[in-house]
Amino acid sequence: MTGLAKIAVLGAGSWGTAFAKVVADAGREVVLWARRPEVAGAIRETRANPDYLPDIRLPDNLSATSSAAAALEGADAVVLAVPSQTLRANLADWKPLLPPGRTLVSLAKGVELGTLKRMSQVIAEVAEVPADQIAVVSGPNLAREIAQGEPTATVIACADHDRAVELQSATSNDYFRSYTNTDVVGCELGGAGKNVIALAVGIAAGMGLGDNSRASLITRGLAETARLGAELGADPLTFAGLAGLGDLVATCSSPLSRNRTFGEHLGRGETLAQAEAANHGQVAEGVKSCVSICELGERHGVELPIADAVRRVCHEGYSATAMAKELISRAPKPE
Repeated sequence: MTGLAKIAVLGAGSWGTAFAKVVADAGREVVLWARRPEVAGAIRETRANPDYLPDIRLPDNLSATSSAAAALEGADAVVLAVPSQTLRANLADWKPLLPPGRTLVSLAKGVELGTLKRMSQVIAEVAEVPADQIAVVSGPNLAREIAQGEPTATVIACADHDRAVELQSATSNDYFRSYTNTDVVGCELGGAGKNVIALAVGIAAGMGLGDNSRASLITRGLAETARLGAELGADPLTFAGLAGLGDLVATCSSPLSRNRTFGEHLGRGETLAQAEAANHGQVAEGVKSCVSICELGERHGVELPIADAVRRVCHEGYSATAMAKELISRAPKPE
């Protein structure tokens, strides 16, 4: 393995761009791939991403291209920064270009519709690489705050501890602190589940409910995510850490969270289409993931009442008021 001198980041959305900046600020050469040539050109010319982080200056050791082949040439690690439901199709296109044996890093947080696979499983299948060649990044990582250099921490999970340590070094700078973990399952489920719970918290906020209601949803949401994780072999302690509680609190609390904001629109009685329009035409990850997470729970016999309520609000026309009434009137039981 190499010292990760050059890293390719495929995907120039908010998180992909912010993560590329993190790696560049850690002293690595970074090539950021943007799907649209005009975005790549603007990054090269203005040192900013005009669509996602227009007011953030990007380091000089970060270059941009719309050619995946150019981005991947000579890369010591490849970061996949595309939405979870588009990862499979994008990776199939990139597979012939991937440098052999290099660590593949997933930034996506979700469970694939239909297959119910976690992102690392999708990568292993499509790229035809062993699981210990894949790492995932998860934690309280709101892109704008990171791009502004505000201190935060994250988890880099990989079955191969040495690969995680290399990535830890390649992402550590004066505002971004990385911790290693070998529990890929727990980190991925924490990242996917928090988007769905953030929708529920946003719905509660949109209804005008206060801190007690939101704290209850966060806590019970963490419990149901951890139940599913335990059934799938995750370490329960992972859900008390950055990839579990840390990510959940940030995503449920911040107005920068797309899922939280999307939920607020639903809580105010808007339709899915209206919430999407208010979200600049983008659907929050949790809107899709709630379906696959609920199916995953059903497959493994794990009850996920909050995720299921969110699924019905998003996809079956269930009202936010009915959701709140149902969750509070569930049969009493021990915590």
